[in-house]
Amino acid sequence: MSRRRILGLAALTTAAAAGLPVISTSRRAAAAAGADFVPAIVIGTGYGAAVSALRLGEAGVATLMLEMGQLWDRPGLDGKVFTQVTKPDHRSMWFRDRTEAPLGSFLWLDVINKNITPYAGVLDRVQFADMGVYVGRGVGGGSLVNGGMAVTPPRGYFEEILPGVDSAEMYGRYFPLANQMLGVNTIRPGYFESSPYYQFARVARAHAHRAGFQTAFVPNVYDFSYMEREERGEVPRSALNGEVIYGNNHGKLSLDKTYLAAALGTGKVTIQTMSRVTRIRQQADGTYTLTLTVSTPEGATVSTSEISCRYLFLGAGSLGSTELLLKARDTGDLPRLGGELGRGWGHNGNVMLARANHIWDPTGIKQSTIPTLGINDWNHPTRPVFAEIAPMPAGMETWISLYLAITKNPERGTLYYDSTTGKLGLTWTRAQNQPSVAAAKDLFDHMNRVNVTVYRSDLFGDTRTFADDFCYHPLGGAVLGRATDGYGRVKGYDRLYVTDGALLPGSVGVNPFVTITALAERNLARIVTEDIA
Repeated sequence: MSRRRILGLAALTTAAAAGLPVISTSRRAAAAAGADFVPAIVIGTGYGAAVSALRLGEAGVATLMLEMGQLWDRPGLDGKVFTQVTKPDHRSMWFRDRTEAPLGSFLWLDVINKNITPYAGVLDRVQFADMGVYVGRGVGGGSLVNGGMAVTPPRGYFEEILPGVDSAEMYGRYFPLANQMLGVNTIRPGYFESSPYYQFARVARAHAHRAGFQTAFVPNVYDFSYMEREERGEVPRSALNGEVIYGNNHGKLSLDKTYLAAALGTGKVTIQTMSRVTRIRQQADGTYTLTLTVSTPEGATVSTSEISCRYLFLGAGSLGSTELLLKARDTGDLPRLGGELGRGWGHNGNVMLARANHIWDPTGIKQSTIPTLGINDWNHPTRPVFAEIAPMPAGMETWISLYLAITKNPERGTLYYDSTTGKLGLTWTRAQNQPSVAAAKDLFDHMNRVNVTVYRSDLFGDTRTFADDFCYHPLGGAVLGRATDGYGRVKGYDRLYVTDGALLPGSVGVNPFVTITALAERNLARIVTEDIA
């Protein structure tokens, strides 16, 4: 662990203990939170944003990160920061009075979601007419709530979706750098084969192999050596205690423990929490002025102010970054933004499903929440599928094998700014999900035939066997080389950048955060060299 990370982690711990909305390792850097001007602003604290802040800080650029969520390091009344999947409370969801988990029922009974008090929780579901999008809220963004599956995409597919990017450079330099910085590791095979917490994955693997499909271990940012100590009772449990979609209290290397800690350790980066950017406009001198609303975790407005910068990096995610730019274009604040903005949106081919196993194939009362295995049929000539073998940590035997299938869906939607509501809209229909459903159905129909099993139809709030109305991996809206140049510089304006999943054209073929991180590393290397004076 570097000295910078140690300093950054100490700053995060101090801010959490004191309940401070501003996080920094130096008084001079912290002053940026109350200033009228700061050289660089990064909106968001997710993967691309975290890379941007670290590399700007290393270059000596005073940088302010604006995060609309809170710092998740302060324990609640139960002594824990995050809640279990099966016991959500106000900390679980972003200003909801009821949780909205991906699984909506069990045996068609409404027993999964719970009534809660509205609060700045860690998980949000942004709902459009025909698609719900899960996003993380807090310092670390999506890294707080994902399953940590750190997958580098197949090189051939990467070259197909981003032909203008040097793949030799990406696979030789930037993917390895991203994996190193993120703390990616792989489960020890001996542990996987022996642990009762991965019986569910071994059962699904056996069924896949019987049907002629290959499986592969998938790297993760959860520390598997920590998990082994969890099972031995040497450390507090997290993955083995039903924690994941509402945050992990231990074990996971979320961004606050890696990139963001290192960024704070440069002494040039400050993070300001509960701070939502509502407007971006450019001044006559070329600087950008942001309107900023600061709130409490309970939702009360503390202040509204303005702050300006010379360099502006948007890392608020596919939805957040695109919304800010679309609003600025359509309201006349940044009128030179082009027509490509908002296009190329996709859900990374996400579709969820479950199979009912025979009584002699129990999946286990004990289940780790961290996936480690996937069915890899991406090389199929007509319907590529990469299907995560997902846990279902219900605390009882269910005989259920659950999957998140990632498919090659060519359909794309368009994000737009709705002036009547002042909110982001999405043109996307359920019919556009059919390529994903058809691909997953083809694979799992065959698996069911061979294993003489059936689909579960009681888990998604109705009688569907395929849940195609939500996604975990929103991508696109400011696609690289279209709405931006080849390095994320937004067309039409100088010193304005997109640095997150909005750059990716709707599909990566695997969990996308390693690709987002590596692409941000590649882009920032060029931007810092060429643009930063």
